[in-house]
Amino acid sequence: MKYFLDSAKLDEIKLAYENYGIDGVTTNPKHIKNSGQPFMVVVHQLADFAADKPDFPISVEVNPHLSTSKEMVTMAQQLHAISANFVIKIPCTPAGLVAARELEQQGIRTNVTLVFSAAQALWPAHFQAKYVSPFVNWQDMTGQAGIQTVQEITKIYRNYDYHTEIIVAAVQSGRQMVDAALSGADIVTAGLAIYQQSFTHPYTDVGLQRFQAAWDQTKKEAD
Repeated sequence: MKYFLDSAKLDEIKLAYENYGIDGVTTNPKHIKNSGQPFMVVVHQLADFAADKPDFPISVEVNPHLSTSKEMVTMAQQLHAISANFVIKIPCTPAGLVAARELEQQGIRTNVTLVFSAAQALWPAHFQAKYVSPFVNWQDMTGQAGIQTVQEITKIYRNYDYHTEIIVAAVQSGRQMVDAALSGADIVTAGLAIYQQSFTHPYTDVGLQRFQAAWDQTKKEAD
């Protein structure tokens, strides 16, 4: 399984790339807003960061106000012209799916996002989108089983040998990361804090303290 960072903050991306070896980045309009930078400033920062990393995909989303496939395709082409690393995030709407199909035919990779059911995920695979992003935590918060949706998508894609890669998105805990791995999904994307939390366990700290105490009480050399 690959690990993407869900962030538009360049300092977080650099830290996660250098320390944790992340395989890519996903962004969305909320992440851009949280970066505190104008959209195009962030876009060019991301392009510069990826300039010497040909196998490092960065998902950048089209304007969510765009309602026609033509508008989405036009903006996607403009973003792709800035960096070949950019994967264009397209919403899973009727117009978005048409746009994704056309973009893939043009050789522009797409990430169909805001997916909340296996039925929705059928179409990105049928149109040969590069990625599909089912949102897990949003479903969990409304009483649905987000990981069950991922499991269904994974099984369908394996049944029919679809090549669209599954990015488990809206991940908010280490448990959800584990569930994503167990489901057989291709990629998980999460924020920096989620990854850092997944490294830790209170018993690890307790055990380390006990081993330190034992070390301090042990002679280091024979008399």
